[in-house]
Amino acid sequence: MTGMVVICETERLIVREWADTPADVDRTFDIYRRDEVTRWLGMATPLADREQAAAAITRRVEGYAAQPGYGLWAVQVRETGVVAGSVALKPLPEPDDGVPGFGEVEIAWHFHPDSWGRGYAAEAARALLGYAFTRLALPEVHAIAKPDNAPSLAVMRRLGMTHLGQTSRWYSMPAEHYLARP
Repeated sequence: MTGMVVICETERLIVREWADTPADVDRTFDIYRRDEVTRWLGMATPLADREQAAAAITRRVEGYAAQPGYGLWAVQVRETGVVAGSVALKPLPEPDDGVPGFGEVEIAWHFHPDSWGRGYAAEAARALLGYAFTRLALPEVHAIAKPDNAPSLAVMRRLGMTHLGQTSRWYSMPAEHYLARP
């Protein structure tokens, strides 16, 4: 893809900005139309059509400009060019528990079922943590997941993140809370 903005790379993966192209719109729709993906994300309902996918990409592209260095990016398999999923680095919302936040940043991942079990989530997240600690000089990065989201919790452990216990601080839900430091 000419002109794609690359965030970080691994031997197998390219983490890049999503683009307003037919291929990216189609893959966004195919990933986020699936309940087995969206049920972990707090989305009220999966995407219903390509128009919603195109709007999601527009919001992502606008977000790249509004918050440089942060976003939800495509994870493209170098060998095939197929987008396996997304990885995100973004400020967590203001906490729900009434205790003010201090600018906590979250890492997250969402992958298409056809890409599960290949190590892509951990590989992309590890590269993104490197980006967060070196390029953005962040002192720490948080990850949270619903307690029954065993695959994401396994990725957090594979990344060597420290388990801080359960929290309801963000997103109005109980979640397992992990932390990474450089």
